[in-house]
Amino acid sequence: MSKDIYSKDEENVLKVGLWVAFAIILMTGLFISVRKNVRHVEDGRYYQLDARFNRTDGLLVGDLVRLAGMNIGKVVNAKLDDNFKAILTLEIKDSIVLPDDSSASIVSSGLMGSKYIEIEPGGSEDVLAPGDEFAYTQDAMVIEELLDRIVGIGKANRQALLEKCNAKK
Repeated sequence: MSKDIYSKDEENVLKVGLWVAFAIILMTGLFISVRKNVRHVEDGRYYQLDARFNRTDGLLVGDLVRLAGMNIGKVVNAKLDDNFKAILTLEIKDSIVLPDDSSASIVSSGLMGSKYIEIEPGGSEDVLAPGDEFAYTQDAMVIEELLDRIVGIGKANRQALLEKCNAKK
């Protein structure tokens, strides 16, 4: 007569634990496999372009470069020139050919969202070559400055309205 080492409850707990461990291992393997495939899709050939801005508030190295809402690259370097303007180096997918009159703008993905560079293609038949610089750029809009302008316009309009009312009296 053999005596069981484990009770039924302990056996069930052990079985569930083994199944959970198996599921975790399986999910980890699947995650790693998918990650390798995504990295493989992202790998490819890129070329670099420069964009010169007066201010890049909130934009960081590693942020996205987009065209028509699609990711086409990222910011890979930032430095200052001799006139204290920011020069951003953008890495663009090789398959994207941009006209030489294209523009680069720093925009945000919402009122308080992250910043990225939006490329607006031009109409020229000449194209930007690797290492070229965008001729047209638009700096980041600082929300605080925009709000200050709106408040200033409101105050000026209110003052003008008060003066107009006082003149009629």
